[in-house]
Amino acid sequence: MGVELAAGKAGLTEMEDVNFTDLEVVRFVRDALTSFTVGDRENYEQLIGVIHHTKNLAPDEVALLVTSLKALSGAVSCFDNVHHELLSAIFGMSMWHYSPDVMDALVELIIALAAASGKYIDSCLDMLVRNFMPPYNFLELLKQPRGLAKKDHVLDRVHSALEDIADLIPLAPLRLKRIVCDKMPHSSNKEPMIVIYAENMLRLERSVMGELVGDMMLAAVVDKLIDLDVEIEWEDILQDDSGKGIFEMELEDVEETLDDDDQEGEQLPREYSSGRSFRGNASAEKLDSMLVLMFEHLKTCAKDGHLAKVFETLLESFQITVLSAYKSKFSQFVMFYACSLDPENCGTRFANILADIFLSSSYPPFKRMSAVAYLASYLSRAKFLSVSFVVKMLQRLVGWCWNYCENQDGTINPEAHRVFYSGCQAIMYVLCFRMRSAMDVPRLKSQLFLMPIEAILKHPLNSLKVCLPSIVEEFLRQAKAARLFMVSETFVFNDMLESELSRAFGGMERLDMFFPFDPCLLKKSDRFIRPNFVFWSMVRTTYDNDDEEGSSEEDVFEDFTGGSGENVVNDAMAASYEDHDIDLDEFDYSMNKMSITPKNSLKYRFGGELRGGAMQMPSRIRPSMSPESL
Repeated sequence: MGVELAAGKAGLTEMEDVNFTDLEVVRFVRDALTSFTVGDRENYEQLIGVIHHTKNLAPDEVALLVTSLKALSGAVSCFDNVHHELLSAIFGMSMWHYSPDVMDALVELIIALAAASGKYIDSCLDMLVRNFMPPYNFLELLKQPRGLAKKDHVLDRVHSALEDIADLIPLAPLRLKRIVCDKMPHSSNKEPMIVIYAENMLRLERSVMGELVGDMMLAAVVDKLIDLDVEIEWEDILQDDSGKGIFEMELEDVEETLDDDDQEGEQLPREYSSGRSFRGNASAEKLDSMLVLMFEHLKTCAKDGHLAKVFETLLESFQITVLSAYKSKFSQFVMFYACSLDPENCGTRFANILADIFLSSSYPPFKRMSAVAYLASYLSRAKFLSVSFVVKMLQRLVGWCWNYCENQDGTINPEAHRVFYSGCQAIMYVLCFRMRSAMDVPRLKSQLFLMPIEAILKHPLNSLKVCLPSIVEEFLRQAKAARLFMVSETFVFNDMLESELSRAFGGMERLDMFFPFDPCLLKKSDRFIRPNFVFWSMVRTTYDNDDEEGSSEEDVFEDFTGGSGENVVNDAMAASYEDHDIDLDEFDYSMNKMSITPKNSLKYRFGGELRGGAMQMPSRIRPSMSPESL
């Protein structure tokens, strides 16, 4: 097929109209490359002019460019470092400017250059990665079907080329992931640029190269979420409602309605209709779009059976980045949504990892307090977690707090015992949301009664006076209605949101007021979270239960022991072994102390010990109870 080398636009050297066959074009290109090495630049500069010509190409100019690129593919062995002008022109080409024919020829050339010499691999990968994003003048076009089609044409070819290069050069993926992370746009860049780039990173994660580059791609996207998150000021979220508690604030009246098209006509809980929106906040809008992108990716991974591997990467990234970030606002919802896609595995694993961090003294106090804040908020808000699992996690927290109390003789000291107070607040916070659900299940109700919660709260460390008053008040109100226990001292906080003691244990970071999974206020991403989220307006509290009014503590005791009379304590003990899956072989017997101490702390589970051969049960579950004894 003949191709006419005609006088081009944009500064091409005028030439005599001549018809060349494809083979002759290849010879022309080879001659241009070799002639340049001996000082003849004429044909070389004409070739560069053809490549630089991008706008308003006529059909014959498109054909010339395609043939020239193909000819260059057949002459890559002639390239040398002296041809840096030509190489710079090639690597500077943007596929977004060209038709599919030109894109195909350019991709062929890039692959040939990568395969011909190792010294061009980084430049080839760099050029392809730069094509992840369109030129700025394409941003408006991307809002139209024509622009979206162009985007698909470009990115399909970019990723196909990356995979072909990876097949030809096994080490290419390792070089690629460094280049991709280095070129990730800054948070100050325009939202479409950041989102398109992240979209390409996630596409790499689920590609054939995912095994080699996937972990880094996911971690880098999470890092970008954090970068955007920290740019949102807490003042943009928190209102000056110093006279309101956290539960009252979540139920505040609707002052602003969302646009119909934002929520597709769905009725939102009142929490989502709060005036605390982010219209005009660029960082929040970027983060919102990025979260939607990540949620869609996770949904696809779950559908393809790929979620388990992705989750491990997210979990590691969460522990390194998100958990250590100062009171992350919304990026943590990636973990929440991932867990909702696989509650049995991902959902329970996330909770256990958080509990492990809190319970381990090898972590610094700040990280332990942050972990238990995440755990409490997660257990309270995740609709997909069973109440039995929540109670199981509460047992771990209560057990640690009880053991801590047994080893402390001091009194209130918010700074010295801040990890302990954070654990106590977590227990109360979870029970504010879950107490009614647990009390409605006899087996779980008995487990709550067997936990030494009352003993912990009555300890001289006095967590009730240190933890956030709004949580304490709501917890005590529900505990009283549920007859979980009775507290003789009355606490009056005058509807204060915080106290000096809670401020002290929370520290400068105010971790006493950190509830990571409070309702997400980002408009686009909330549709993923909402179906799996527990709003305070949905919570059935124990004081809303009229059916149990008038029941006595003795009635509650009989409910969970299933017995009465002189055998009631023994029956309760037998039931507790079964309920808690206690293996009697695990217990260490110490006859000289006349006590039994399990390897996993019997005192944690029962709050009592054997004295004189008889188990002394915690006061809250004794058959006879009096205010004086409490």
